[in-house]
Amino acid sequence: MRFGQQLKQSLNKDWLFYYIDYEELKTALRVHHTWDEKSEQNFVEQLEKELDKVYSFVRVKSEEIIRRIAASEKEVNIAVGRSREHQQAQQGGHEGDPFEEDFDLLEEDLSDVIADVHDLAKFTQLNYTGFQKIIKKHDKNTRWALKPVFAARLKRKPFFQDNYDNYIVKLSRLYDIVRTRGNPVKGDSAAGGKQQNFVRQTTKYWVHPDNIVELKLIILKHLPVLVFNPNKEFNEEDASITSIYFDNTDTWELYEGRLKKTEGAEAIRLRWYGGMNSDTIFIERKTHREDWTGEESVKARFKLKEKNVNDYLKGKLLPEKIFEKERREQKRPEKDIASDEQLAREIQYRVIDRSLVPVTRSFYHRTAFQLPGDARVRISLDTELTMTREDNLDGKRRAGDNWRRTDIGVDWPFKQLPNEDKELFPYAVLEVKLQTAAGAEAPQWIRDLTSSHLVEAVPKFSKYIHGTATLNPSRINLIPYWYPQMHVDIRKPVSHKFGIERPGASNDISTSNTLDDDSDDDDDAVMGLPSANGSHDDDQLRRLREARDVMEQNEIDRTREYGTLTNGNDPNVLDIEERVAAQRHQDIDYPIYDSDSDDEDDNLEAAKRVGGLHYAKKWAEHSAKVVGTSLINGFVFLVHPKPTDVGEGGFSLGVPTWKQGGEVKRFKAPKGKRIHVPVRVEPKVQLATERTFLSWLEFSILIGSIAATLLNFGDGLAFAAAWAFTIIACVALLYSVGLYLWRVRKIRERRAVVYHDKWGPTLLCLGLLAAVAVSFGYRLGKGGYDGGLKGDLKGKLGA
Repeated sequence: MRFGQQLKQSLNKDWLFYYIDYEELKTALRVHHTWDEKSEQNFVEQLEKELDKVYSFVRVKSEEIIRRIAASEKEVNIAVGRSREHQQAQQGGHEGDPFEEDFDLLEEDLSDVIADVHDLAKFTQLNYTGFQKIIKKHDKNTRWALKPVFAARLKRKPFFQDNYDNYIVKLSRLYDIVRTRGNPVKGDSAAGGKQQNFVRQTTKYWVHPDNIVELKLIILKHLPVLVFNPNKEFNEEDASITSIYFDNTDTWELYEGRLKKTEGAEAIRLRWYGGMNSDTIFIERKTHREDWTGEESVKARFKLKEKNVNDYLKGKLLPEKIFEKERREQKRPEKDIASDEQLAREIQYRVIDRSLVPVTRSFYHRTAFQLPGDARVRISLDTELTMTREDNLDGKRRAGDNWRRTDIGVDWPFKQLPNEDKELFPYAVLEVKLQTAAGAEAPQWIRDLTSSHLVEAVPKFSKYIHGTATLNPSRINLIPYWYPQMHVDIRKPVSHKFGIERPGASNDISTSNTLDDDSDDDDDAVMGLPSANGSHDDDQLRRLREARDVMEQNEIDRTREYGTLTNGNDPNVLDIEERVAAQRHQDIDYPIYDSDSDDEDDNLEAAKRVGGLHYAKKWAEHSAKVVGTSLINGFVFLVHPKPTDVGEGGFSLGVPTWKQGGEVKRFKAPKGKRIHVPVRVEPKVQLATERTFLSWLEFSILIGSIAATLLNFGDGLAFAAAWAFTIIACVALLYSVGLYLWRVRKIRERRAVVYHDKWGPTLLCLGLLAAVAVSFGYRLGKGGYDGGLKGDLKGKLGA
């Protein structure tokens, strides 16, 4: 969608005259046939005027929101005080709360403030995009470089750099108090503290920066922001989390284990909350368990003072010494202390025995949404995610003799680091963690959120895997499936009504659509769209809303007919991993782990540059290979022609297909890399493979028994038939063993190959048919069984 059109559809009508006049600026670029210094000066003055207008409005609106939040806080405190006094006066009476209507009005007022924060964030986003695009258009059309000059002016009036987290934390607390009528849920909300070993079912999503504020405002209306220290003023540094991951830089065994999700794969990391002055370091180990084991993947950790980390990692500080003081004070049960001590012993042994060293650091600011003390639903949003190098593989001593580098802390985006030492992740990461009863489904608002246009599902996404693969391009060849898709814009059009809504008003159309660059032509005039101040605004908005309603109804109809990914009622709905593994393959082993780059073509091009006999030899080999492949493919097509491809849905025969719109069907790796696509292996796959082998074994034994019987009780023809049956039994036995070993290896490697055996049973049946047919044919040719028997009797009587 063109930005000019997107701006018209997304603006807030109440703020119409405060937006950047994008159309007027575009017109100013067209009116001058020859662009000279005067034209440039007039345009810059007009641009400055628009910047002043936007900057002043954002300042005024921000101050207004601050005043409204302060006023709401006073009103909430007054309402809560009155309600509690009334409850104490009633002393257990059953009379209803007369202040219920006051809370309803306060909730409505807070919803309006939340909508203002949302609209202001969208306002700054649209205007900032507008300035960037009009400057880009100016530099392209006029050949005058305005971008570097105007960037400095934008920094002096940074209307787009407002941090809304402070608003969100205050609004979350107030909204939670009003929603619970002055009785918010209380409990332990410590970041580390009493949380030791815990298990969660986690689903991960990417969130585009344009949608972050809207997403936070939506979630806070259902879950409060989890504040670790409610008595302290909100500080952005307190929300920062830093982790350092360990691995063996020769084998990268922990990286590959976590990527392949092998049974027992571990991740060892050191984590701290807040800035570099934090004295408490958490030593953590995450262990992956396969579903067929019946166990859950678990994360376990213990605390250690920062000054003791170096000695602990080198084996100088033993686990018994770490917990000596805690045992003496007896503040925790001996069972918990012994468990932590055993964990410390195992991690220390693993670090020393496997030569594990720091390799990757992840840093981000986390906003957690959760009822204190209630871990059934926990949502966290990690923003400003950055991965940095901690290793010394290129000869640089980044950390010296220390266990972590000290030249960075919480000063994102770490401008002091070279680009090869850091990876600034372009999206925020949303984690939805649920602990529900067996068979229970997630709340409806979570299902609406995860299926909305605001998020992009990325199952099994890992900060450690992404950072390690990105920061070590020459050392890591096995990459995750999302790696080649990083350049794809994840913004999507609105799929259903979901978002921030003012009390008594409908949602604005989302701004999360992909914004294309405007062309040099008057796009709106060509498309016949009315101007922002034209008389067709109401009609246009009405038509857009009608079109949106039709689209939403179609989506509802499809959901009722087929179900969706987030439909918890249908246990047969596949997740993205199962859908990748269930793709329709050809008869060959589709190389989902391998690069699509053609090494043969690269070698031929290299030989061409060399020239001479070397190139002639390579060209002859390449030509012979192409001709041979063509002949083989032609022969295979004649023997076994392929069915006509009728599309992806052609084989469903009226049954809804598992494929989803926009899903990546085929992964292409960068040159020299291989992609690991997650494939889930259920226990029944292993058991089915064993059952199939045992069936073949049983059949081979049966055929062998027939052969033994013929050898003992038959004549000369039976002796020959027994040999034929014996050969068939041995061949079937060897074939089944080879097939079983091949399938076991492919399952262990999680290869999405074709496990169906279409040749073995057919050849076995043909072999048995041939043996039996030859036997019967020989008998019939000699006059049958009776004739042979009579001949034998005559011979004996004559003798």
